Amino acid sequence: MSNLSTTGSTTAAARWGGAKPVPVAIAVAIGVIFRFAVPKPAHVSKDAWQLLAIFLTTVAGLVLSPLPVGAWAFVCLTVTVLTKTLTFAAAFKAFTNEVIWLIVVSFFFSRGFVKTGLGDRIALYFVKVLGKSTLGLAYGLALGEMVITPAVPSTTARAGGIFLPIIKSLAISADSLPKDVSAKKLGAFLVQSQLQSANNSSALFLTAAAQNLLCIKLAESLGVKVGNQWVSWLKAASLPAFISLLATPFILFKLFPPEIKDTPDAPAMATQKLEQMGPVTKNEWVMIGTMLITVALWISGQAIGMASVVAAMLGLSILLLLGVLDWDDCLSEKSAWDTFTWFGVLVGMATQLTTLGIVPWISDGVAKSLKSLSLGWPAAFVILQAAYFFIHYLFASQTAHVGALYSAFLGMQLAAKVPSLLAALALAYNTNLFGALTHYSSGQAAVYYGGGYVKLPDVFRLGIVMALINILIWAVVATPWWKILGLY
Repeated sequence: MSNLSTTGSTTAAARWGGAKPVPVAIAVAIGVIFRFAVPKPAHVSKDAWQLLAIFLTTVAGLVLSPLPVGAWAFVCLTVTVLTKTLTFAAAFKAFTNEVIWLIVVSFFFSRGFVKTGLGDRIALYFVKVLGKSTLGLAYGLALGEMVITPAVPSTTARAGGIFLPIIKSLAISADSLPKDVSAKKLGAFLVQSQLQSANNSSALFLTAAAQNLLCIKLAESLGVKVGNQWVSWLKAASLPAFISLLATPFILFKLFPPEIKDTPDAPAMATQKLEQMGPVTKNEWVMIGTMLITVALWISGQAIGMASVVAAMLGLSILLLLGVLDWDDCLSEKSAWDTFTWFGVLVGMATQLTTLGIVPWISDGVAKSLKSLSLGWPAAFVILQAAYFFIHYLFASQTAHVGALYSAFLGMQLAAKVPSLLAALALAYNTNLFGALTHYSSGQAAVYYGGGYVKLPDVFRLGIVMALINILIWAVVATPWWKILGLY
């Protein structure tokens, strides 16, 4: 009888598809304890304190994952309305934000790259030209990703949909197998090189990663205006990101060398796959033309008075009208709608925390502490940027990190008199550079680790070493470059 009872309870547990009880309990407890056990400052309103408690629960849930990110964000948003902490209009105001819709449309562009095969074709061309040696192969893959990043804002989609499949094909053809002693022949190096290089590719273009656009929006909510966003972002990132990108495969080749140094068969394999793909199709040409038009409009948008989101909408309309994408493609792009949900919730809550005075209160408190130490703004800048970077060990998502801490750390730097554009952009670039610290630090890190080529101790060792190297390169290159650009 007891066996039947045990079997029944096990089956019931297996069927449970709702929220994970323990993470829910922890996340809710954090918010409740903060709301009722932590004394509220006299000059902070009840609604502001309550919203901060809900926000802490939201962030805890993003880290602990009791539900998928979008679902948890929606539940927490519902709580803000249910408790009358926010009105319905205030809670959903961020969903009309231009930046959020730009992200959604960019995901649809990504779908077009995958559907037409253009992303694979571009990557294979680089392998064909540069892939005779293992190091050349790494450069070919890294540069291939750099080329497509402006149009494919999902780092996870680039990793899982384009580059990991190509890397696995190359590695297996060289008898380098996942979860095997042969992994270090080729696959482990290529995986690490691509993961670390992707950080700089994502930092190079505003539309290369969803978190970039979130950073800009949150900066604007704190009064930091970024004129001609796409160009301003690219100008500031171009030199440090490109130099760091070029250095990364070479440095890893020395730190984490592959056993196979030459890959004479890789160009032939790429050539064979390109031949199987056939000539560039009509839809690929349409995709290329549409992206060139869209990027040109992003660059010239300020001069002609066209917002980035309008340019993206025009590009998507062209793809729909010419049949490269159909509406079912857009509807089935789950990552776009999931991002739309949690992104809107995080932006909405963060904006309301600023409006209700929480972020200025935290920022002023930290600024006074730094002032009491008689620190100038350069020292405050270094300390706060470093703290923002390395606290990412506690996060399993770059966007969750931004939603939780970007506004607070930017506010602290503004209060410490750090030049506003310098503080905002440096935090945003750091958000990309810490994406390979661990196997859980970003979507692409999880994808590449899941490929089975790199052991966990190597992930952590290379993660911290490459993070420090990236920080050093950016510090040495960006310091004079940003001075020339007038960021400080």
